[in-house]
Amino acid sequence: MKKIGLVIKASNPAAVALGREIAAWAGKRGGEVFCDEALAGRIEPATPVRPEDIPASIDTMVVLGGDGTMLYAARLIDGRKVPMLGVNMGGLGFLTAVTVKEVFHLLDRVFSGECAVEERMMLSVSLARGGREIARHRVLNDAVVKGSTGRLLRMETRINMEYVTTYRADGLIVATPTGSTAYSLSAAGPILYPTIHSIIVAPICPFNLTNRPVVIPDWMTVDVTISADQSNAELILDGQVDMPLEGGDIIKIKRAQESAYLIKYEGKSYFDILRERLMWEVKA
Repeated sequence: MKKIGLVIKASNPAAVALGREIAAWAGKRGGEVFCDEALAGRIEPATPVRPEDIPASIDTMVVLGGDGTMLYAARLIDGRKVPMLGVNMGGLGFLTAVTVKEVFHLLDRVFSGECAVEERMMLSVSLARGGREIARHRVLNDAVVKGSTGRLLRMETRINMEYVTTYRADGLIVATPTGSTAYSLSAAGPILYPTIHSIIVAPICPFNLTNRPVVIPDWMTVDVTISADQSNAELILDGQVDMPLEGGDIIKIKRAQESAYLIKYEGKSYFDILRERLMWEVKA
């Protein structure tokens, strides 16, 4: 694995500087590095290409930034089986769990083909309007139906075509286990081990306080229908893609056939990451 793609949070000078170090390091070892053409001249000796052309040119993606940068990279890969190494260059990060101090040790293992890779399930999200599908996307964290004003939404929800309830809430989150530590966690959702094959359905501030998050197996589908008289809703995918919704729209969510693949640092467990990020009490 000697063809590396760099996805960098360009507004972070430390991330850009580390990108230059990685490009120089890889070049000395016979590797080839590709980066967004917008960074041409700032990352040398990397080859600048269009962002959408990076995944087809590489066998490993290195992401320098935070979880948002990692989610962008997952969309960029577009279902290809390219492992991603996320390096935390700032604040809270569950996907970018590797520190700057650990990155070159891990890259050594990547170059020697000895790195461990973990599969993470993704969701396929389709939006239908008037009986016709108008959009389809994959998400790694979550799909969120949310009001664009302060008014409650009414969302008829079915799981495997079976009616569950019509939520009256600020919104609804459908999340993967990877996304269980993102928006779902703020909505009192459970933390799921990231390799579990399950889907979380979590209402946001429901009117009925007995509406609690539920966890379903990954072979089930979730259908959310926006009430006909609603005009104040939007669909937000991984916190980065926003689509306005209309009354009667149907959002269908199921497990995607494709997965994301994250390179693991074998000296750090998921529970180590939880303790660090959530500041749980450390045993004396």
